[in-house]
Amino acid sequence: MGRVVKDSGEQKAAAGAIGIIPARWGATRFPGKLLARLGGRTVLEHVYRRAAAARQLDSLRVATDDERIRREVENFGGRVIMTSSAPRTGTERAAEACRGLEAEIVVNIQGDEPFLRPAMIDRLVRELARNPELPAVTLVKKRAGGEWLNDPNQVKAVLDREGFALYFSRSPIPAAGEEPPREAFRHIGLYGYRRRFLARLVGLEPGPLELQERLEQLRILEYGYRIKVIQTDYETIGIDTPADLERARAYLRKFTAETQRTQRSAKKT
Repeated sequence: MGRVVKDSGEQKAAAGAIGIIPARWGATRFPGKLLARLGGRTVLEHVYRRAAAARQLDSLRVATDDERIRREVENFGGRVIMTSSAPRTGTERAAEACRGLEAEIVVNIQGDEPFLRPAMIDRLVRELARNPELPAVTLVKKRAGGEWLNDPNQVKAVLDREGFALYFSRSPIPAAGEEPPREAFRHIGLYGYRRRFLARLVGLEPGPLELQERLEQLRILEYGYRIKVIQTDYETIGIDTPADLERARAYLRKFTAETQRTQRSAKKT
């Protein structure tokens, strides 16, 4: 299972793309959430298995400083890199983990996104490969307005006309005028970085916006860099709270059926 699955029929967009899943035990809102059980597997194993099916990754690692997580990854056949306890964010942990590894592109994969699709990772890698001037890319999903806009665990994004990020917030953006927005972008926490930029980024001190919002991607914008944003049609459920885990358990049956249909369709073509 540690081997990254690839389809030899698809040409790689770039040589040297590595996926890193930063994993820590002490999540503020839900400690130990990555090892919570979801349909017979841990949340982290779901993420690993989905990411391992990405065709554009050359390799995949979980990065952690926790022995409980290390043991879990090794038990399901994944590959793990032990980091120090110094990283303050997932981005910093990913940067530490990929030191000494050969990779032009680094994909930072959230360990609490068990319903990510491999194609989401592939799109990030292809975008960076096609546009060597881009330092970073990420994903959003356009959703109808609703109560989710008021949920601070659902990060919102606003984009410019060229598809670059203007801002990310836990608050509703854009703000409601006379009527609440009919649509808005929900940020999905997958990031693709050019490796040299990632090394530069983690050397910068967090700015006031990052600290206020508790969103590490704002460091990129605060220092004047740009983030290309790709819209995806896929919906995901991030596990931030125990309530999210219950929603994920209810969604799992639907997600599994969808995945099986996709796989059968792919075999016929």
